[in-house]
Amino acid sequence: MIIGIPKEVKDQEFRVSATPSTVQELIKAGNEVIVQKDAGAGIGRSDESYEAVGARIVATADELWNQAGMIYKVKEPVASEYKYLRENLIVFAYMHLAADKPLIDAFVQSGAISVGFETIEVDKKLPLLKPMSEIGGCIAIHEGALLLTKTNGGKGKLLQGLPGVAPAHVVIVGGGVAGTGAIRTALGIGARVSVFDVNVERLAQLADIYGSRLETVYSNEYNLRKAVASADLVVGAVLIPGGKTPIVVTEDMVKSMEEGSVIVDIAVDQGACVETIDRPTTHSNPTYVKHGVTHYAVANIPGIVSKSATYALSNVTTKYAIALASKGWKKAAHADPSLEKGINIAEGKVVYQAVADAYGMDYYDIHELY
Repeated sequence: MIIGIPKEVKDQEFRVSATPSTVQELIKAGNEVIVQKDAGAGIGRSDESYEAVGARIVATADELWNQAGMIYKVKEPVASEYKYLRENLIVFAYMHLAADKPLIDAFVQSGAISVGFETIEVDKKLPLLKPMSEIGGCIAIHEGALLLTKTNGGKGKLLQGLPGVAPAHVVIVGGGVAGTGAIRTALGIGARVSVFDVNVERLAQLADIYGSRLETVYSNEYNLRKAVASADLVVGAVLIPGGKTPIVVTEDMVKSMEEGSVIVDIAVDQGACVETIDRPTTHSNPTYVKHGVTHYAVANIPGIVSKSATYALSNVTTKYAIALASKGWKKAAHADPSLEKGINIAEGKVVYQAVADAYGMDYYDIHELY
């Protein structure tokens, strides 16, 4: 199969789906790989480095999308790319469809195959989402710390304490992979950290790892309301695999926060868990203020650490890309239940339950398509 690796077009998205070493593996498996000019520039990889392992460079997105049988990219197609979707074209990327009805419609109407990194599931875990979630959690604390500075509109508070001065209070909503990345970073800096989750077993695991340095709290409205009111930084890290993120932090809770406080919602890719985050933002214009609180809602946080993120992403996606390209999506999915969960839309039908539920659409069992 011809695999196309496009240059990402999302705002300040510097990642690329495949490193030269990944391209070499794809070619060794019997596929042809075409790479759009300068696709690797954001990670310091030249067109020549891709050509050296056997890829063919094409100048434009039009050439790449029209020639490829499978598109292997980082982020979901944006509106300017919908025109390229066509029947039986496989698109393998982060999709986050539950928060993007226009993209669902584009796949359904075109007959293209949507394969989402974020829903491939192994032993109830999401291995292709994990590295980017870890990065998101870390960056959330870095960005939150900067936004708390007075020059960035914050209350002028340092995350770590000083002798005689209390540290900032960081409230992390969700104790999964992204939440854990935020916990590790915030505790490492020296903040006071509270994590909220409805999974008591997970809270126990986190307590075992971090001990008395971490406050673990069962997540309900009463407990969360009290903590948010005292928080300097709130990090939203709630995930429903493949589904729309539920609102957990209400507007009333946000109103209770001190002016100059900060909210960073990592979950904005699939909606947001904070009610006052009503839109995703971009790295070019990452924040807005509501009720005196700075909101950061960038939907592609890992894009700014493109080199680290690309290598981490290539490590976990390569084998699935090879399977899809070498076998075709039906044979690959039928042979691997983990990959099968990655198929979100196929042949004009929504075949992932949480995506269908997000908009009350008809759900079809993927086995009917084999």
